[in-house]
Amino acid sequence: MTATDVQPMRDITAHPAGLATRKFKDAAFIIWGIVATIIGLGTLITLVGDLFHDGGHRLTMAFFSSFPSSEPAQAGILSAWVGSLLVILTTALFAIPIGILAGIYLEEYAPKNAVTSAIEIAVNNLAGVPSILFGLMAVGIFVQFLGNPDRWFAFLPEAIREGGAHLFGQSILTAGITLSLLILPVVIVATREAVRGVPQEIRHAALAVGATKWQSTQHHVLPYALPGVVTGVIIGVSRALGETAPLIMIGGLTFVAFLPISRPGDAAFETIGVLDEYGAAVDPNATETVHIAHDGVVVLPDFTEQAVQAGQTIELPHGATIQSVATWGDAIASWSPNHWLGQEFTVMPIQMFNWTSRPQAEFLELAAAAGIVLLAITLLMNGTAIWLRYRLRKSIKW
Repeated sequence: MTATDVQPMRDITAHPAGLATRKFKDAAFIIWGIVATIIGLGTLITLVGDLFHDGGHRLTMAFFSSFPSSEPAQAGILSAWVGSLLVILTTALFAIPIGILAGIYLEEYAPKNAVTSAIEIAVNNLAGVPSILFGLMAVGIFVQFLGNPDRWFAFLPEAIREGGAHLFGQSILTAGITLSLLILPVVIVATREAVRGVPQEIRHAALAVGATKWQSTQHHVLPYALPGVVTGVIIGVSRALGETAPLIMIGGLTFVAFLPISRPGDAAFETIGVLDEYGAAVDPNATETVHIAHDGVVVLPDFTEQAVQAGQTIELPHGATIQSVATWGDAIASWSPNHWLGQEFTVMPIQMFNWTSRPQAEFLELAAAAGIVLLAITLLMNGTAIWLRYRLRKSIKW
């Protein structure tokens, strides 16, 4: 090719009509972008403003330290936020290490073959599966199968079967595992993308000076990939925080007046009632003799309340719960992981769902207040992800 073969550049100023069209399109795009931004921000501000208008005055210390009640003035979210905290903690303990290690393996160590490609496709597809399907899977595996060891594992020792029946079923452990499976694809994909973004030259340089594959990954690849990994983990956990459908499927309660971290074995902290697999009382007219361990309040199935005292022995109908007035110190002192992992639970979204289904306007105000708390936690987690990503990337020197 010679210099004479190069086509001369067109002078766009010689075509004022074409230049005007380009400027018009550019201005139209900017205007549409501004309009879309205003609509998005306006919608968010309107929703948040409506929440504060309806429930802002309910945000008191009593709201955070009180159990749900049939009386709106006395109702709070204590059992809901404690349940959310324990479920999310269990979710993180399962999802974070498994997701990060799986992402590193698939990106750095897995051979590039048909099996790996099939796994990658499955992981990417699982990220888009509706959450209620994870709930259906959990009902079959963790509630019906592992939660009934006497039916499926009669050959095992009784101690093991009792432990399985206590931990699985409609429990915090089941909820945590279910949500960890839900966010696992998000964590894996985020980890892979972050690891893939590290330049190959860094790996080659580490290997060139005698580092092993794992040393290169641990000391050079992971520090550079950490901002993306942390962001993906926090976004995944914040998604789990707002999930409702899978937890309702596995039997998350809509009314809980006790704490899962309470004293093991005390009836004053336990749900009185045996439910069959369809969620209906086995014998709705049956009662159970209960010894009250602490002063408290009985919450009957119709949500009416009755004061009880320590030392009493009373008959309670199935479905009743007891709100103990034991101190936080007593509850924490008797804390046992084996106990709270197998306890029934509720979470913030389920509690909001319960309140919005009530006809009284006061319960709608409580739901709005709980929505403010949930929104604040989500914004805090996402803000933390942005801040950590900024801080970690700032320290990276390419």
